Amino acid sequence: MFALRWLVLTSVAVLTTSCAWVQPSRSEWKGAVDHQVAQLGYRNWIVVSEASFPAHSRAGVRQVPAPVEIPEAVDYVLNALERTENLRPRVYLTRELRSVENDFAPGIDVFRERILGSLHGHEVTELEQRSLLTLLEDANRSYDVLVVRTQTALPYTSVFLELQPGYWDSDSETRLRDTIERERMQKLVRPF
Repeated sequence: MFALRWLVLTSVAVLTTSCAWVQPSRSEWKGAVDHQVAQLGYRNWIVVSEASFPAHSRAGVRQVPAPVEIPEAVDYVLNALERTENLRPRVYLTRELRSVENDFAPGIDVFRERILGSLHGHEVTELEQRSLLTLLEDANRSYDVLVVRTQTALPYTSVFLELQPGYWDSDSETRLRDTIERERMQKLVRPF
């Protein structure tokens, strides 16, 4: 009888918590981000998004709601990536962000100052949001995407992170390819 009562109570608890969307606490979202980042690798993406960022139903897109603003979430995600040491982000901001006026989006000037401080000195590439969403969709055909949805309610403020190997950069790759090409050319000149 006890086992049956326990089973019923557990089932009710699971059903009620899984059917309702629950806003995670300030620390729960961090645990979810840590768990997800540990599973990501080269060519995966992380988007720290504004509140209106579209939900994706495609497999491979994971979403973590974060009860914080974008600068705080970006700072936390970058710290999580730095702890892995095997990944480094290529950071993208929307080109539109620099043109949004405070008169139309109150708070955007303060946001621009705060976001620069949360980027840990990473170089930033600006692309139009439409281009970034296209890159994200293309990547999602083969790779995972983590969306950390924040409470920020300002347009064009999402931060896109394309993950790169932390121990191998584009300069190293270029040098390797140059070396391989030189060796190939030497074999063509001297086949023996």
